[in-house]
Amino acid sequence: MEQRIDHMKYVEGMEVIESNVMDQVISKMQSYDSEKYTAHNVIMALKKDVLDIEDFAALLSPAALPFLEDMAKRAKVETHKHFGNSVYMFTPIYISNYCENYCIYCGFNCYNKIKRARLNAGEIEKEMQSIASTGLQEILILTGESRSMSDVSYIGEACKIARKYFKVVGLEVYPMNSDEYEYVHKCGADFVTVFQETYNSDKYETLHLEGHKRVFPYRFNAQERALKGGMRGVGFAALLGLDDFRKDALATGLHAYLLQRKYPHAEIALSCPRLCPIINNDKINPKDVHEKQLLQIITAYRIFLPFANITISTRERAGFRDNVIGLAATKISAGVSVGIGGHSAKDEAKGDEQFEISDPRTVAEISDVIKDHGLQSVMSDYIYV
Repeated sequence: MEQRIDHMKYVEGMEVIESNVMDQVISKMQSYDSEKYTAHNVIMALKKDVLDIEDFAALLSPAALPFLEDMAKRAKVETHKHFGNSVYMFTPIYISNYCENYCIYCGFNCYNKIKRARLNAGEIEKEMQSIASTGLQEILILTGESRSMSDVSYIGEACKIARKYFKVVGLEVYPMNSDEYEYVHKCGADFVTVFQETYNSDKYETLHLEGHKRVFPYRFNAQERALKGGMRGVGFAALLGLDDFRKDALATGLHAYLLQRKYPHAEIALSCPRLCPIINNDKINPKDVHEKQLLQIITAYRIFLPFANITISTRERAGFRDNVIGLAATKISAGVSVGIGGHSAKDEAKGDEQFEISDPRTVAEISDVIKDHGLQSVMSDYIYV
């Protein structure tokens, strides 16, 4: 095992940008005491048309749990006001699972003995053709975090192929410098999602033992570098259950809020993933983040950030996903395969999956559920520029 580097110091090749967003987020998160909020704080927050950070903090507190029905009603009003009956559909495509990071909770980590694979251009095209045949027009390209096995040019080529078949191309890959984001944007990507995993840097250090991902501030500032590189939008998430989920949810929402204010043109999106079991470790599960708490977080996000897209993952069971679309979530994945080459393979994927999914339904099945809820499935409403 390598000697551990200082997780708060940049290493050679990492772009440093001038920004105080991280300091603001971490300061607020560290001072957050979720136990100090009362029912009165929650009631007053729900009465406001526009919430401030303290109101958001109150809605994430234990005091808000008895008001979950009221929060759900308010969230539904906000969702309908800003998104109408629309629910956006997409699917992820995993093109490589090689990784140079040692993150102890992740199935792709460099020490986990899994079947590794990297799709070539022809295989990527075959996968994308298979996905496009389902009617989807938005795709999210994912890789393990290995610059040697999936370098920027490789990801750029995948974006060029994707642009032939899809109107919206998102990336969930390793954090890049702003000039690299500019390059993959020119290749066809217009959206970047980066999970901070946990915003508690001390906890982060104990979970990310090796690799570039160990550098906390470089990861934190990825979304801002993506916007500087010309991306239309950026996505945020903490992996709920790694640490105090209320603090992580507060930090995630605040991170998105501050960047939205700094870059008003940017589209902001939030995901709410919980820990899932992985290959060779089925004991990994979220700490104390049950469905009730997850619903609290999702509705608090919606009320605080009414314009933000909120994605509900296949990590969650079908029944839960069905109930949050239209309520607070506006984006849902369908026809998901988290293995490498799993969309076009008739038997099995070329490479192992990152985590276990809980909702394997097809695009048609999810689309039917959306329609049954009186909602409209939307494949895309964006034009790439």
